[in-house]
Amino acid sequence: MITVEPSSQPPVRYEGRVWVRIGSTNQLASPEEEKRLGERRRAHDLPFDYRAVADATFEDLNLFYFREEYLPQAVAPDILERNVRPIEQQLQALRFLTQGSPNFGALICMGKDPLQWIPGAYVQVLRIDGAALTDPIRDQKRLSGPMYQTLVELDELLKINISTRTQITTGAREARLPDYPIAALQQLARNAVMHRSYEGTNAPVRIYWFSDRVEIFNPGSLYGQVNKNNFGTGATDYRNPLIAEFMSTLGYVQKFGLGIPLAKEELARNGNPDPEFTFEPGNVLVTVRPRG
Repeated sequence: MITVEPSSQPPVRYEGRVWVRIGSTNQLASPEEEKRLGERRRAHDLPFDYRAVADATFEDLNLFYFREEYLPQAVAPDILERNVRPIEQQLQALRFLTQGSPNFGALICMGKDPLQWIPGAYVQVLRIDGAALTDPIRDQKRLSGPMYQTLVELDELLKINISTRTQITTGAREARLPDYPIAALQQLARNAVMHRSYEGTNAPVRIYWFSDRVEIFNPGSLYGQVNKNNFGTGATDYRNPLIAEFMSTLGYVQKFGLGIPLAKEELARNGNPDPEFTFEPGNVLVTVRPRG
């Protein structure tokens, strides 16, 4: 038996003709059928987070969160007050539906179980008691819920792992010196979540907290207009535009290419060295060192 799956780039021509399967017969495609095939191809050409998930339904989304939490932040109050559209149209208006089905971005951002659809859509956090990956693991967490929940949990984890040294001075107030500024780690971690590749990999975002550094691994190479020369200068492009919009609406990112410059500024203000970036064809690694 040979199973032939539909092409992801229709229409497919053979000897100058396009054939379609109708019932149990093969027929030459009509102009209208070729048009529909072209529309199907353009839907596939969408960014990954805009692509429809045919088997997903509204039941796979946390619609209560969408109505009660996200909508009030995404839509002006006076507009929302007059909005009497059904929830499907509201989801469509905010681009969480594609061709009537939830898309990958919707399932990542507010799906009840994102891992059912995207196995790598989680953040792995390890606290390592030493400077090598083989040293004992003090703590480990896997943040695997919808993105709105993951971002809250990630902020909490970063905060509790920062060590703050109190310096007694001759002044009226004592000085509190964290080994890492929380704002810098937040910007770098959120940048990895937003810009990572969710397609073609099952790797998570990894945050490894060693005794002498923090490593943040992003399973996604530099994208679009961003390259090694302009990275961190304000240049920006979006592999996942819907996810970027979701995070911006919730106030986690600015969408102006400011994340890396802000992280560098916070590190310098706290007395930390500049972050070190390693660019590979399929990933980006940032290493942050503690203050001296």
